Amino acid sequence: MSGKLYGIGVGPGDSELMTLKALRILRECPVIAYPAPDNGESFARQIAAPFISEDQKEIPIVIPMRVERFPAQEVYDAVSHKIAEHLRHDRDVVVLCEGDPFFYGSFMYLYERLADKFECEVVPGVSSMMAGASALGRPLAARNDVLTVIPAPLPDEDISRQLKSCDAASIIKIGRHFERIHSLLTKAKLIDCCGYLERISLPSQKIMPLASVNPTEVAPYFSMILMYKGAEDWVSNLPIPEKEAEPLQ
Repeated sequence: MSGKLYGIGVGPGDSELMTLKALRILRECPVIAYPAPDNGESFARQIAAPFISEDQKEIPIVIPMRVERFPAQEVYDAVSHKIAEHLRHDRDVVVLCEGDPFFYGSFMYLYERLADKFECEVVPGVSSMMAGASALGRPLAARNDVLTVIPAPLPDEDISRQLKSCDAASIIKIGRHFERIHSLLTKAKLIDCCGYLERISLPSQKIMPLASVNPTEVAPYFSMILMYKGAEDWVSNLPIPEKEAEPLQ
């Protein structure tokens, strides 16, 4: 007998956006693992915190946040061994993943190492892209529109090519690339088609037309741009709202 490994999506930030299945599994598992930076709290754990008990064993997956590429594979190798020990002793392990585990989620690297050795189940979660469209009040895509997900670290020519060929786009991983992405969208005459979003579903959420954002500002890690230039005029004509963070009570 051995334990079961679960990878659950905990959503974009609001704890109420966790699925009922993810919540049940989280409460039942004796061991919880989650990604964490080396200089702050784990965002995935913060989302799930209302449902974690003090009796559960916790395994932080600490990956230093650096501009230069960190050898994260070594981290996943080491954590996989820790998780495997619990599974071999018949203890189920749940790994928390921001958004969805298989949509740019860190859980996939543990899945790669463990799924062929232990029983594993992946529970999908609400991605920030889906939550962002809801917060923006504009559909991501309609009918035969082509929706493209564009990571901001890509080279300029790759991003420009994707923007030209698609009908709608979600530009993610913006961070320090914001000024460059803003410039590319301006040159492509797409700036007015874009909404800018930060920290979706959290009290600190911010939504603005991209044209209203100062391009020299540094965008936080949890930010994205949603662009629509597809065939549905009614979507294109929807206003892009401007919502600042809620004041602290």
